[in-house]
This record gives sequence, C-alpha cells and structure tokens, in this order.
Amino acid sequence: MKKVLAYQMISEVFKTLAHPLRIQILLTLSEQERCVCELLREIGVEQSNLSQHLRILKKQGIIDSRKDGQKVFYKILLPSVMDLVIDAKKTLNDQAKGHEELYKNLRSI
Repeated sequence: MKKVLAYQMISEVFKTLAHPLRIQILLTLSEQERCVCELLREIGVEQSNLSQHLRILKKQGIIDSRKDGQKVFYKILLPSVMDLVIDAKKTLNDQAKGHEELYKNLRSI
C-alpha cells in the first residue's frame, strides 16, 4: 500500500508538469526570480491563465512566491524539477535520433 502512495505522488509531479505553459514558466524561472509582470511580458498569456498555472505549480510545492510592495515574485523552490525538464528534452532528442535512423533505414529499402 505504501508503494502505491509513492507511485501516486510521483504521478502527481508529472501531472503538474504536463502542460506546455508550466514548462515555459519553469524554464523562465530557472534563469532567475521573476515578478508576475515580467512573466506576463516574457510568456505572453492572459494574466488569469498565468495565475492559474502559477497556482498549480505553487500548490505542488515546485515554486514559491513573495510579495514586495505591489509586486509578487516567483522562484523555483525545488531546483531538482529542472532535472526532469532537462531529461525530458534529452529523451526527445533521443526519439528524434531514433526516427532519423528509421527514416534512413526505410529509404534504403
């Protein structure tokens, strides 16, 4: 039963990351802490949409926020999450290589 709970928790992390906008937010925040106004400008989405995704990432404990006057700043709380993003990019590169070889093999038939 404990293993099932662990699997569910791992699954929740992947569910949280399973949206392109959240990945974009994390990649932007990996450079440095940003205020919402900077994220809006750099990512180019509606504030309500950005706020929804920031809330999901924060609820999972991946990012955190702090208020400075009227501005709210976000930062990555768990830098290890970027390892998952980098590994996903590596996996995509590996997949692309696999398709390229398959394509070459098909052409040789």
